[in-house]
Amino acid sequence: MSSRGGEFCVVCGRTGAPLTDGVCAECAAARTELLRVPGRGVVTICPTCGARKVGAHWEGSGRSAVLTGQDLDPLVVVHPEVAIRSIGWEETQASALLHQFHGAARARFRGSERTIEFDLTVKVEHRTCPACSRRSGRYYTAVLQLRGLEEGPREKAEARRTRLDAQWTRLLRDAREDWKQAIGWREPLPEGWDVFVVDTLAARSMARLAKQKFGARLKESATLVGRKDGTDLYRVTFCVRLPPDAPEAGRRRPANAVEQYP
Repeated sequence: MSSRGGEFCVVCGRTGAPLTDGVCAECAAARTELLRVPGRGVVTICPTCGARKVGAHWEGSGRSAVLTGQDLDPLVVVHPEVAIRSIGWEETQASALLHQFHGAARARFRGSERTIEFDLTVKVEHRTCPACSRRSGRYYTAVLQLRGLEEGPREKAEARRTRLDAQWTRLLRDAREDWKQAIGWREPLPEGWDVFVVDTLAARSMARLAKQKFGARLKESATLVGRKDGTDLYRVTFCVRLPPDAPEAGRRRPANAVEQYP
């Protein structure tokens, strides 16, 4: 219960300050653990792609191995009545696996703001994420076959691969991040490229995006490759035939326009 007026803090005797259960905010803060950190925090990083293990999932592929507030902030346990405005981190010592940080949190507790300083030791565990493990083992569930049209002007193999590579690069600009993370590797062929993907839904989504963006023709087929736990396992092939010099869907292109490839 909060109160004002002539009542006084039962701890320090202060009057005129908001009270909760007869105690002012300053005394309550002194008697309350506003935040705490573990004796040793753990951050698990994939050494190949930089993804972090968060619970049972991996997130943030492509991040640096350097620890930041994005890694450290979740390790701080905050009292329910405390609102954290910001936390500043300074690395004070580091070895191959252990890193020590000094933290300064700007926090609000019962109407007043204060800075709370603390120290945190973090152990870095390196573990290959499932996606990188599958890539290194050449595991895949789907193939995107990037091809030219069967009819129309003939292209030399090198020119066709160059053109398809440029269109693939443009396609990736509009692809969702989780689709791109599912790409394992690709291989050049005389007729184009084979892109190996570790997630069939991601491969299907990219094939449909190619149809929307470039007017590609799609053909999907599946091959039975085995059984696991009583379920048939398939690998799916998406043949994506891309027309040459295809303007992006919904964009008018002047007759004298020159397409800029990255």
